[in-house]
Amino acid sequence: MAEDSPRLGGFSAGLAVILNDEDSKKNLPKTRLLSCCDDLGEQSVERTLEYVFGLPNRSLSSLDGPVDSSFIRSVIRNLFSRYNANSGDSSSEKDMICRPDVVGLEEYTICGDIKIVKPPFLIESLEMFSSVRANTCVWKGKWMYEVMLETSGIQQIGWATNSCPFTDHKGVGDDEDSYAYDGRRVSKWNNDAETYGQSWVVGDVIGCCIDLERDEIVFYRNGISLGVAFQGVRKMGPGFGYHPAISLSQGERCELNFGARPFKYPIEGYHPLQTPPSKSYFVTRLLQCWSRLLDMHSVERAEHSLAQKLRRAKRFVSLEEIFRPVSYAICEELFCILEDDVGHAEYMVWGPLLSFMFEVFELHAPHDYSSLDKVVEVLLQFQGSHVLFENIINALSCGCKVAQLVLTECPYSGSYSYLALACHLLRREELMVLWWKSPDFDFLFEGFMSQKTPNKQDLESMIPTVWWPGSCEDTCCESNMMLATTALSESISKIEEKHRDLCRLVIQFIPPTTPPQLPGAVFRTFLQNLLLKNRGAERNVPPPGVSSNTVLVSIYTVVLHFLSEGFALGDICGWLKSYKADVGFLHRGGQQSFPIQLFLKNDPHRTDISRLGGSYTHLSKLHSAIDHEREVVQWDEGCLDNEEIRVTHSTRQKPCCCSSYDAEFSRNLKVPAKYLAKGSRAHCSSIPERPAHVAAECSDGSLNDEITDKPSSSDQSEPEYGYRQVHHLKSVPKDTDMFMDTLQEEELLDALLWLYQVGLAPNFKQSSYYMTHQVQSISMLEEVDKQIKERACGEKLKHLKETRNEYREEVIDCVRHCAWYRISLLSRWKQRGMYAMCMWVVQLLLVLSNMDSVFIYTPEYYLEALVDCFHVLRKSDPPFVPSTILIKRGLVSFVTFVVTHFNDPRISSADLRDLLLQSISVLVQYKEYLAIFESNEAANQRLPKALLSAFDNRSWIPVTNILLRLCKGSGFSFSKNGESSSSSILFQRLLKEACINDEALFSSFLNRLFNTLSWAMTEFSVSVREMQEKYQVMEFQQRKCGVIFDLSCNLARILEFCTHEIPQAFLSGPETNLRRLTELIVFILNHTTSSADAEFFDLSLRRHNQSSEKVNRGMILAPLVGIMLNLLDATKLVEYQENNDLVDVFLSMNCAETVLYGFQYLVDYNWDGSCRGEAYMGKYKELENFLTFLACRTMSEHDEVESIVDTTDLDDNLCCICYACEADAQIAPCLHRSCYGCVSRHLLNCQRCFFCNATVTNVSRINEKTG
Repeated sequence: MAEDSPRLGGFSAGLAVILNDEDSKKNLPKTRLLSCCDDLGEQSVERTLEYVFGLPNRSLSSLDGPVDSSFIRSVIRNLFSRYNANSGDSSSEKDMICRPDVVGLEEYTICGDIKIVKPPFLIESLEMFSSVRANTCVWKGKWMYEVMLETSGIQQIGWATNSCPFTDHKGVGDDEDSYAYDGRRVSKWNNDAETYGQSWVVGDVIGCCIDLERDEIVFYRNGISLGVAFQGVRKMGPGFGYHPAISLSQGERCELNFGARPFKYPIEGYHPLQTPPSKSYFVTRLLQCWSRLLDMHSVERAEHSLAQKLRRAKRFVSLEEIFRPVSYAICEELFCILEDDVGHAEYMVWGPLLSFMFEVFELHAPHDYSSLDKVVEVLLQFQGSHVLFENIINALSCGCKVAQLVLTECPYSGSYSYLALACHLLRREELMVLWWKSPDFDFLFEGFMSQKTPNKQDLESMIPTVWWPGSCEDTCCESNMMLATTALSESISKIEEKHRDLCRLVIQFIPPTTPPQLPGAVFRTFLQNLLLKNRGAERNVPPPGVSSNTVLVSIYTVVLHFLSEGFALGDICGWLKSYKADVGFLHRGGQQSFPIQLFLKNDPHRTDISRLGGSYTHLSKLHSAIDHEREVVQWDEGCLDNEEIRVTHSTRQKPCCCSSYDAEFSRNLKVPAKYLAKGSRAHCSSIPERPAHVAAECSDGSLNDEITDKPSSSDQSEPEYGYRQVHHLKSVPKDTDMFMDTLQEEELLDALLWLYQVGLAPNFKQSSYYMTHQVQSISMLEEVDKQIKERACGEKLKHLKETRNEYREEVIDCVRHCAWYRISLLSRWKQRGMYAMCMWVVQLLLVLSNMDSVFIYTPEYYLEALVDCFHVLRKSDPPFVPSTILIKRGLVSFVTFVVTHFNDPRISSADLRDLLLQSISVLVQYKEYLAIFESNEAANQRLPKALLSAFDNRSWIPVTNILLRLCKGSGFSFSKNGESSSSSILFQRLLKEACINDEALFSSFLNRLFNTLSWAMTEFSVSVREMQEKYQVMEFQQRKCGVIFDLSCNLARILEFCTHEIPQAFLSGPETNLRRLTELIVFILNHTTSSADAEFFDLSLRRHNQSSEKVNRGMILAPLVGIMLNLLDATKLVEYQENNDLVDVFLSMNCAETVLYGFQYLVDYNWDGSCRGEAYMGKYKELENFLTFLACRTMSEHDEVESIVDTTDLDDNLCCICYACEADAQIAPCLHRSCYGCVSRHLLNCQRCFFCNATVTNVSRINEKTG
């Protein structure tokens, strides 16, 4: 009969009336669901319950009593269960699989050391290579299990038989009876490796499927098939089938799911190895009933006024009368099922219950907070609710790890829905306490802060179309790419907002402990544990157990937002009461302070951190009594800068992070093409700007109202801020112990810098690689396009087209990666925060550098993060601000710091000092930055001498680059590759003064310069000769030759500068410097001109896509000409005419033909286009005259033959080192003899006799008469 048939379309006859009406206010159509009596006058509550539980019409008889939970449970057990029994039957599986009740790992099969990090199956390898099998095997049917990657290194995941041997070096896939997939090496393994699949990333879920009907094995990545990996899998018999198996390299972690939880990506037709609970279907249907009830309740609330009228007319029964008993009955039944089947409780919660809660809450905004609250309130009244919510929190945390951004789901994509639900649940104190008491609190917190990083294939789906300036793509590609990146940016912003909400909840949480703790204590403990857990994470091979990079990045982003844009927390128990909490800590300006005890305190999570002065243990022994432990150092912002150029948050002109220019520049970025380097393009969402309170604090002009604010949930009103009186640097004692117990913003800054160095720096390094590679690939693509147009014929054309496709794919991949890094790491508000962080930290380091006993305790990551962050801002694309004001408007202190400390002996790490030196080397290459160095007082006072003293075996390359830039343009000729004629006249003068005023320093520098240039030219000559012998130009050898040749040219240019500014060092005093100089000139000329194949010599210098006009012999010959002209000019001066004779020195070298040939080569070399005007060509004539004079003197001396020469005596009196001069010097105390020139040169580098290795105490001239 019709009455007894199941309800169709969701409603039964007589249950509901659909009324379509027009809302008079909003003019929107609405559908109203009304419960009413039927024709027989029966009450509608029976029909309503039938609808809620999906029962056939009139299956419930009239009620004799009140509707309570007991009655509802009887309905569920008697009627509902009859229509919703699970029809699944797994009895046939027994003939296909051998498994125990609980599928798990077979401990006796473990080879190596595998640790269960978190039950049931989150495992980690503690040895170089560890393997294990599961305790279940299959021989028929279609089966699968899932692996969730916690790390993305070498793991071999798949299937293996019992006969597959596991050793320290062999695991799954390394034998013919095992099959594996490794996404790190993008390979499949079955005895041998073959390319297969995609590269995997942290958070990927790998589905391992075996089809023993077709004898195939297939792997899935996040539900997408990677193709059939293996075919013809060997048949096995009952009890001797294939086991799930996995091999991990050291430190690798993953979580196995054999079916104890619902699969994240179930594959149709494949069965889980663990039998799902039989009640799963029933629980799912039961929760659907609760969902229908909530929907009806929501409709009634929405139409409250009409419902009241109908209720008074006795045509409507209030759902409030049945909502509570139905909800309680459903929960009672649910908890009864969970208690009866404890082993499957996790499956029920992770599957049906979590899906139900998402259905109630809504995955996207607006969320139904009211309905979810009703559900949570009912669940919490049951005794087993804590276990249930523990599983829910676990499931949400795990969901954040594996959730991926999907373009079509933006902006509510990725982990947003999991975070939104978690944040709402954890607003309840009892659930926050439950989470905090969990032994896995830190692990779950990290899970919530995880974000899945995309691989190449993910980026292709997220950014389907790509465009770059100058590309031949359709014009619509640009707008499509802009739309995609804008949508992704909005999704990331919403996820970051939920991360902040979660962290605010943790910061506000006051745990129920004795004695009571202050707000922020739990968050501080989490940060401390994070630091302790990730010790050594920055190493090339990090230790096991370190956090995922995305966790560190997310926490960094949260802390940066708090410190830059404010907490939006209000006054929590007086926390931050002494500060303007709604003004970002980094933007407050005025008087700054820092608790020194952060560095000096012997905390277990900080003692292993490297300090500027060495290890904490070493420093504490040297400085056992520290007087500053309970002090706070204070200073006024910008107090160490020159008042004339000082830019702070309190001055009229504001720093880049807070100036009105920042806003104007952001508006201009809406047309970003004009700010982009060739080959890159910024695709971002609308540019977020500083919030109102930061503008009020920092801006020197009102910002345009059209500029959108940065993502913020702050609803704080704009505060008033009064500038504090400026004070000088001082230290003051802490007021109370409460100061120590409160989470301080300085502690968060300390954590921020550590998080940056460990988490962000590697990402920015990778971003820089893609930016550089993108520009190079675009350049090569354009070059190939040009060649195709010129040579469009035959096989050459085919090869060029293939090459073009390869370059185009590289460009597209780079553009996608660059776009991803821009939208995920370099949004506008993050750049502002990074700039303010640099300002704060560099001033702190300068202040602490005046306190020796504290400065040496400063963690190294302060300096590393500062330098890296500065250069990220400098190279950002699109630029944060123009380079002309990047330093000038807030970071002048950075220049002061690097020039003051790049050779600071208190910094024990040579790598750190090199880092500072490299910063100087990079900055002085740009005219706008060089001008700042020239105007910096510390640079003028310290840089020249410091550079000369830093020219040693380790730092000579960056020092050479700096000196070359300071002296550039002052030498002979210039190359066509764009060598700038601009130079720093100021620093040239300062360098000259430093050399003249400190003869010992200059003598030491000159000696190292001679040695280094001689070594470089020797290395270059050897490399060229090796290639000549092999008759081929190897790419590596060619690159090596090019680098060494460039360095040799740079060193020769510096030597040229020395002869121009300080000729007296060579023409006056001892002959050693002049002799070494002339020998070096002849040495270079000999190696440059004696090549058997001149064309081969030039080819060895050629770089990729560079012509001979840019790289040729003239680069090394030009400084030699300059040196000779400088010396010839100086010899015209009266004070040098009676000193060392340049011609005599060349004549004394005993290689007249080599000298004359070399100078003739210089004279004959084609310098067209290289010399600056007739004046230089006039000087060049002097070189020709010198060559003529030298040739005449050579011939004259050759014709003078002494008639009487005692050859034996002559040989006895010659220096046995050079065999050119008389042995006129005696070494004390060993009395060995040599010429004075050889002895003097040797003593520049070694103080021991080169005959007997005795320590030299004195060198005396031998009198010719007395002997």
